[in-house]
Amino acid sequence: MSSNDTAAYVASLMAINKTTLPADGGERFNRLIFAKSPYLLQHAENPVKWYEWGQAAFDLARTESLPILLSIGYATCHWCHVMAHESFEDNEVATLLNRHFVCIKVDREERPDIDDFYMAVAQTLTGSGGWPLNIFMTPEKHPFMTITYLPKRGRGEMSGLMELLANIATLWRQRPDMIERNCHGIMEALEGARNRHGSEIPLNISANIEKSLQQLKKIYDSKNGGFGKSPKFPMPVYLSWLTGQKKHRPIPHPAQTNGTNTGETLHHPTTPTVGEDALQMALHTLRKMRSGGIWDQLGGGLHRYSVDSVWMAPHFEKMLYDQAMLAQVTIEAYLATGDQFYRTMTEEIFSFVERELKSSEGAFCSALDADSEGVEGKFYVWNKSEIDDCLGIDSGVFCLYHNVTDEGNFDGQTILTASDEHVEFCRVHGLDDEGVKELLVRCRTSLLELRETRIRPLRDDKIITSWNGLMISALATAGIVYSNPEYIASASMVTSFILKSLRRADGRLLRSYLNGASDVPAFLEDYAFLTAGLLDLYEATLNQIWLNEARTLVEELLQLFRNPESGEYTLTGHDAEQMPARVLSDHDGVTPSALSRTANVLYRLAWIDNKPELLEYARKTLSGIMGEIRENTLGHLGALHVLTLLETEPTTAIFTGKIDSIEALMLNVALHNYSIKNLIIRSEERSCPLSLSICIPGTCYPAVSNEEELNHLLSAT
Repeated sequence: MSSNDTAAYVASLMAINKTTLPADGGERFNRLIFAKSPYLLQHAENPVKWYEWGQAAFDLARTESLPILLSIGYATCHWCHVMAHESFEDNEVATLLNRHFVCIKVDREERPDIDDFYMAVAQTLTGSGGWPLNIFMTPEKHPFMTITYLPKRGRGEMSGLMELLANIATLWRQRPDMIERNCHGIMEALEGARNRHGSEIPLNISANIEKSLQQLKKIYDSKNGGFGKSPKFPMPVYLSWLTGQKKHRPIPHPAQTNGTNTGETLHHPTTPTVGEDALQMALHTLRKMRSGGIWDQLGGGLHRYSVDSVWMAPHFEKMLYDQAMLAQVTIEAYLATGDQFYRTMTEEIFSFVERELKSSEGAFCSALDADSEGVEGKFYVWNKSEIDDCLGIDSGVFCLYHNVTDEGNFDGQTILTASDEHVEFCRVHGLDDEGVKELLVRCRTSLLELRETRIRPLRDDKIITSWNGLMISALATAGIVYSNPEYIASASMVTSFILKSLRRADGRLLRSYLNGASDVPAFLEDYAFLTAGLLDLYEATLNQIWLNEARTLVEELLQLFRNPESGEYTLTGHDAEQMPARVLSDHDGVTPSALSRTANVLYRLAWIDNKPELLEYARKTLSGIMGEIRENTLGHLGALHVLTLLETEPTTAIFTGKIDSIEALMLNVALHNYSIKNLIIRSEERSCPLSLSICIPGTCYPAVSNEEELNHLLSAT
């Protein structure tokens, strides 16, 4: 790249009139100049003769009898940038690559199917993976070696890319038998791993729940929060699981709501209950992250992970999915405690996302880069003198609260952190609580305005269907829990855009959008996450339009991804390009697995529409990975959650009458603030007064028509 302002550089490439360029990009560019992806465009001026993934590259490799270097990354990946600067922008490396290889670049966010398959290869070969992910493979797409980052030349015990490329080129010419054996062994290993997932032994759900809690306690950092040492990731799937283990009291039987009630009542946020150990792990972790450098103390939102164990120094990129997942956890924490601290966290996440990730179309872009001006974190760090000059007399208290010193905490500069407890900080330093709050708001606003004058990190403007589905869920849930119509309106806007602009003429959902929809068909995670968002939006609004769209997507999902005979699913639709072997993302990562989210939406829709066949589909969805759940419980918490749901019937809330009204909204808000653990909502628009009926297995309550009646009913003792 030729500019320190990556965002401006990529925008300039997008603006070029490419109709006059030859097919290979001409003298200045390679073929990536025709790509839409910001990541691919970042490599458009490399001397490497890159191809996009497609038939042209594979045909050339076959014709010339050359191996393929497949390099997978994404626009906001720091180590992808490092390897690009050191090697792919280097003429010596490019000469070697262009002579002996056909080179393909892939944006993992555009093509998660390619990334998942070759990441499975890397994990099979090395036990780990990461980006940039570089695969050496045959023209038939069969891999024989993987590497992540390598420097151009070897240093210490690390090999260099130049030496490796020369060795592989020699092996390709002189030992094709060795290459073929490697390919065969890898494909066999992948197939063996896939076949190990099933198990005829029934899963003991209670035992696995207890096992998961014990495993989380074992790796939990009781001092700093979080799990493991360093690098430390937020792991919102873990946090959500822990908040969900807080036991909620059941709704009393209707016979117990008149007179003396010997049963227990439904849990209200302020009611103390059991399960505090699990909950406290999650709450402590949230507070430690919120006070650390992994949290953007000025702009809100979360950086991707911390390079240390105390949440101080982050890897500075910001991903949409992290914001959506953590927002969901903070809502759950608020419902479990009633503590305004967690609601404020939710609001600060949404404030960041709306301000910095919202596209002109009303949907959300995928990420902000860690780097600006070629330096990781430069946009976010401070010198004390800058802060003093900006804040004047307020600087003393601000610097004390946010741990700013002349020496700094990050290469002579400061990553802003915060005091753990605001009230305790004020007590220790003899300061007025409310006065400090006002000062901090004033200072953060001023510094945020100053920060906006800096050269910004690249924003990857791709609108990814699945990640927007996660944000729709978070916004819709927050909207109804916090009684904030703006959040619901934002979720509705995103949903409308995706349903209108990310569908082909035949209705097929598409993966992403950037200056127009991509040609890549949506994957299982796109369908599952968007459908879950639609169901959450339906719950928040009671609007049948969103429910009908969810039904349509589920029908398509079952047709495109499910094998009707085995009940198994593929990541890629039956109508799309297939990888050399089937690999299914059946474990949770930063986000829930596509498989567990699919089972979850099938479960919810089964009870909403009274379709028991969908319950059976949900069970079959997870039946093939029972052995894997038993062996790796923490990697399958989403699936374990659905299996727990499948063991019991839900509580059903049925709204009837005028459901498009402020009264219905307030009744729905009150219902959601009781945090009923397994709640299914139905709505029926009728020309009659508004009412809400709540049914537990085998019994229904008398209908209520307002918030006061609902509170009386659910708080009965």
